[in-house]
Amino acid sequence: MSTKIGYARVSTDEQDLEAQREQLARLGVEPEYLYFDEGLSGKSRQRPGLEGALKALRPHDMFVVTKLDRLGRSARDLGDIAQELQSRGITLSLGGKPYDPTDPMDKLFFGMLGLFAEFERDLISARTKEALAVPERRAKMTGRQPKLSAAQKRQVVRLHAEGEHSPAEIGAMFGVSRQTVYRVVADAAG
Repeated sequence: MSTKIGYARVSTDEQDLEAQREQLARLGVEPEYLYFDEGLSGKSRQRPGLEGALKALRPHDMFVVTKLDRLGRSARDLGDIAQELQSRGITLSLGGKPYDPTDPMDKLFFGMLGLFAEFERDLISARTKEALAVPERRAKMTGRQPKLSAAQKRQVVRLHAEGEHSPAEIGAMFGVSRQTVYRVVADAAG
């Protein structure tokens, strides 16, 4: 008797697994055969939920995912997983449609979906790098202004050395945090 083993993945904490769980239940996956990863990218194959699902599969079982990009974001890893499943006599089901690696159209469709998943991952990565670079460039162009002038830093060090005021009180006098006071004192000492 074959078993349907399901796998779901979300890469950020803001995403919710519930929609994938519901879809996998509609596709016939029982809750005890559901494996998932939360907060892990599909870029890496080193995912505890995926590893558990692959270990649980036996010949003639069906490995069910809602969409190919939930299984992975690397065309190479996706191909390796599909080949491993085939060699073990396991059927891969993508959103309820069994994938037949011997069918030329299925192979083409699988390959295209894998490339699109990888392309989307690369776009997300490029956008993230671009967004992170903007504030960095702006800071280099304008130069971040120090919170305290050199004279103020000397006063902070002097007041701290006198010991009459706590770091929080000194910070309040200069409109900076207690951590900034500690940092100024440490910089002056080192």
